Amino acid sequence: MKKLFQLTVEGRHRDRLLDASKHEVRKYVARQRRAALPEGVDYWDFACRFGSTEADATEVHFATLIGLMDAAGQSGADAFFVSILGTQGIRAAKPKDESGGPDSRRDQLMRHLDRPR
Repeated sequence: MKKLFQLTVEGRHRDRLLDASKHEVRKYVARQRRAALPEGVDYWDFACRFGSTEADATEVHFATLIGLMDAAGQSGADAFFVSILGTQGIRAAKPKDESGGPDSRRDQLMRHLDRPR
């Protein structure tokens, strides 16, 4: 999805236009997440770009996208550009830390239960 969202349209309130743009982004992401995953893929990831125009858009993390849209609306921008591309994500196993770091949640719980009262 690549789109330039206008925030100044005659006869429409800019807050409603901002809400509509956020709704459209969320709807696109929900539709993409419902798509069937290819073989060997764990989840859908998203490559996002945000800026005032397509030429000056920079890569951003998906979790910050809605906040950036809100900031653009509050700063008085006339428009902003959003690009979202669904990519394949593969989870990597977390390495076990044997160096005596923080205890696991299970270890903490067992220590709590074994404590005399």
